[in-house]
Amino acid sequence: MKIRETRSHAHASGDEEKVMTRKQKPENRTQEATVQSPKKAKQENDNGHSIGKSSGKDMAAEFQEFCKATGDQLSVEQMRDILEVNGQDSSGSDTSVVYKCQDMLFYGPLERCPVCNGNLEFDGKRYTCKGMYSEWSTCTFKTKNPPRKDEPLKLPHSVLNSTVSDLIKKYQDPGHRPRRDSGVADKPFTGMMISLMGRLSRTHQYWRSTIEKHGGKIANSVIGATCLVAPATERERGGSSKLVEAMERGVRVVREAWLVDSIEKQEAPPLEAYDLVADLAPDGKGIPWDKMDPSEEALESIAAELKLYGKRCVYKDTNLQEQGGEILEKDGILYNCAFSLCDQGRGLNEYSIMQLVTVPESNLNLYYKKGKVGDDANAEERLEEWTDVDDAIKEFTRLFEEITGNEFEPWEREKKFQKKPLKFYPIDMKDGVDVRHGGLALRQLGVTATHCKLEPLVANFMKVLCSQEIYRYALMEMGLDPPDLPMGMLSNVHLKTCEDVLLQFIEAVKSVKETGQKAEAVWTDYSNRWFTLLHSTRPFIFRDYQELADHTAASFETIRDITVASHLIGDMSGSTIDDPLSDRYSKLGCSISALEKDSDDYMMILNYFDRTYDPIKLGDVEYGVSVDNIFAVESSACPSLDEIKKLPNKVLLWFGTQTSNILRHLHKGFLPAVCSLPVPGYMFGKAVVCSDAAAEAARYGFTAIDKPEGFLVLAVVSLGDEVTEIRNPPEDTKSLEEKKVGVKGLGRKKTDESEHFFWKEDIKVPCGRLIASDHKDSPLEYNEYAVYDPKQTSIRFLVGVKFEEKGVVM
Repeated sequence: MKIRETRSHAHASGDEEKVMTRKQKPENRTQEATVQSPKKAKQENDNGHSIGKSSGKDMAAEFQEFCKATGDQLSVEQMRDILEVNGQDSSGSDTSVVYKCQDMLFYGPLERCPVCNGNLEFDGKRYTCKGMYSEWSTCTFKTKNPPRKDEPLKLPHSVLNSTVSDLIKKYQDPGHRPRRDSGVADKPFTGMMISLMGRLSRTHQYWRSTIEKHGGKIANSVIGATCLVAPATERERGGSSKLVEAMERGVRVVREAWLVDSIEKQEAPPLEAYDLVADLAPDGKGIPWDKMDPSEEALESIAAELKLYGKRCVYKDTNLQEQGGEILEKDGILYNCAFSLCDQGRGLNEYSIMQLVTVPESNLNLYYKKGKVGDDANAEERLEEWTDVDDAIKEFTRLFEEITGNEFEPWEREKKFQKKPLKFYPIDMKDGVDVRHGGLALRQLGVTATHCKLEPLVANFMKVLCSQEIYRYALMEMGLDPPDLPMGMLSNVHLKTCEDVLLQFIEAVKSVKETGQKAEAVWTDYSNRWFTLLHSTRPFIFRDYQELADHTAASFETIRDITVASHLIGDMSGSTIDDPLSDRYSKLGCSISALEKDSDDYMMILNYFDRTYDPIKLGDVEYGVSVDNIFAVESSACPSLDEIKKLPNKVLLWFGTQTSNILRHLHKGFLPAVCSLPVPGYMFGKAVVCSDAAAEAARYGFTAIDKPEGFLVLAVVSLGDEVTEIRNPPEDTKSLEEKKVGVKGLGRKKTDESEHFFWKEDIKVPCGRLIASDHKDSPLEYNEYAVYDPKQTSIRFLVGVKFEEKGVVM
């Protein structure tokens, strides 16, 4: 084996806190004695204060004196013994053991965590749990008033015979133990040395007194400083010698907003989020995407080159693809794995890549990388040459087991995998090309349409659906856009796992009876599961059903549909002379033609749209819509018009969708919603949901003000012989799903029935002005319709629209 390149920064083992191994205890320490409560009902400390009744300031001073005395008289080994005989956690560094023991001796032994039964520790501000809630999540329980055991302490004889035993005995009576004063406000800068430079919005003297008032100290030099606060102008002008020195010494340079936010929140937020010059650092260190301003991250995402697009893709950072590198395939296994880990309780959100790459006329290469998206300079990265293939495979499988806790072959061949605490989970890729790589790039769009034999408007339509841009934009909006992972080329196994976790998530939060931190632990656990399976640069904790609908259900459906688009589009990154648009059109299994603007159908649809549209409001701004083109559609995945006309109770209805989902709708037809949630769009359960208002569909088609183009779908829907009308979200949608009856959700607005008419003889078109209904308390603004069998729907038209800010003169 020859090591060709090794790079390891932020994840070096030397940076991690080492757990100290306790030495063997002498025999006399195994003997235990129970310390009885003092006989006096009220006891005074050395300063004359009654124990348990001192003021917060006096108690803090008393605790400091106690810590000094016990720290001088007791060894670390004695303190470990004290913790062990009282059933407390004795692991960790010497410093943590000393603090845990002194806290227990003064305030009493801690109970276990009420959420996960783990160990509680004081972190300087509050007591937090260090246990695991599940194999996916660290416990996030925290409190300022932890539960403590109401019992006397046990002490080894060696401690009872020590010179400090009398002091310790003063605090043994559970009824008279002091309690931490949780009413004293936390000081956000406690223990920090903060250096200032440049012209800030407030004077240095103001910040000096404010920082000291809130527990910190001012450092004149950057040596030993927690951070350097500097104005934004220092970045533009290159910085002074003080700023350069801070960068060279690894001292974080932050914006003044960090001081302001720390005081406002009474807790210092992470310095990384306020970093001023990280991307200018001498070692070339970049800013991780999760620490960027969201608008800057969006620009990075849209422009980023995809580094891994599928199971056969050689990861870009290896630089081996330029040498003809290919993924090793042996005995039916492709040695290419991607992984994800999200545990927000530990602040972990990382990905990992492992590959064995063959290069012509060279040795086999093993590539390994672990880090955060956008933070390549701090990633752990290895590229090694191996002369023996079997040895390289053994190292690959060893690494797989090391970072996942699972064996490689059972996963790769049978997809058997059990998630382990703080270990990575594999992102199962398919053998294909993610559309962010295989779709048409901006430079190809014009040439591709020029060489296309399709009718020009249809060619332009296919050009839009085959471009990288709309899929990149959709993934960016969801925050599921890491260039290091093929989010548009996930396997059916992985998508099924995502769906299962989503359904488990919903059932768990619906059935949870606890409140407070026990309920929060359930939300946190499943949030971590979700963002491990679908890696995000900005994971967060879901809090309510609307967030579940927007960021899990809708995101899953979009990822699923983009994966279908990736397979359909394939790799169009090469030459476009062979008319790839016509080729993809033929694979679509769909006939598309543009309607003439003076045709009856075009005028009917335009009238239907105008009468049932309300402007979209974002804050104080209203957005109107203009119709661009309308396409007639005949999809082999849907019933034909003649077939749907044989079904009863037919209505022409609007269906809202993002452009990134349209290829899948045309190629596969509509799919029911993935889940049932008590919010619009999902309140009918696993149904295909449409509306008689173009305004409702436009909400789904409208993405953002800088992406104004979109499409609305018009479909003929057979509601069946029996239609159930509902005014509120049903408690249980399973009966509706089983009966497969049509459902009409009554909204606060309805279309004027006097203006309705029929199309193609017996297809009702609910075209009428939007007026107030009698259902003012409905959760739905407009009427919605649901059917549970996709074969009751037939896509007939695609309406191209453009959203425009009202009142703006171009």
